[in-house]
Amino acid sequence: MKKELMGKVVLLGVIILLSSACAKHSTQGALPLPPQSPSVDSSYVIRPGDDLEIKFFYNPELNERTFVRSDGMITLQLVDDIKAEGMTPSELDRTLTELYAKELRKPVLSVFVRAFAGQRIFVGGEVLRQGLLDIPGGATALQAVFQAGGFLPTADPKESILIRKGPENQPVAFRINLASLAGNDGASAYFKLQSNDIVFVPKSHIAELNQFVNQYVEQLLLFRGVSVGFGYQLNNNNN
Repeated sequence: MKKELMGKVVLLGVIILLSSACAKHSTQGALPLPPQSPSVDSSYVIRPGDDLEIKFFYNPELNERTFVRSDGMITLQLVDDIKAEGMTPSELDRTLTELYAKELRKPVLSVFVRAFAGQRIFVGGEVLRQGLLDIPGGATALQAVFQAGGFLPTADPKESILIRKGPENQPVAFRINLASLAGNDGASAYFKLQSNDIVFVPKSHIAELNQFVNQYVEQLLLFRGVSVGFGYQLNNNNN
């Protein structure tokens, strides 16, 4: 009788602990990240090693295909050396238009990044192999995760985070959905990475609850020699 009463008390304690953990998780919700998403092309910053093409609408004889040198410079006809590193393609377009306006009557040009330099990306969280990766320029967040060995069963791809260096070198975080590959939500999976980006895949809610059960029920209570004689089952969905 005494043993049965002790088992009921322990069982009640476990239920309270599980209820508290679930309530805490539901009230915390998602991380307070900015709702906006990084742009695919407009935010790309030119780096040494990038292969650029500059095309002139009215002056095709000035068309150039050039690599950004290690010092960040490119050399073009009529305007000589230009600092391209650190600019977006649209910013370089405006700069070149202003410079060529001194030499041409009506310069109309476009800047294209034909090939991206290799870049280093950190992938962490619930992936098979965390760490720094050397990946081709222009790779997406989803491709980086695949190169890191893919998602672990405990991952929650739809709540993944991309951390990028923003203005004044401050980190800026964006929520990206790596679980959906179609529609508006899935578009973020195809955003092109920039060098030094961080892709983090968090643990799913169900994995966190499983970890809680394992830590507090199996390791804490049962390890101390208390057997409550009951089982538990968790669904593999978030509903």
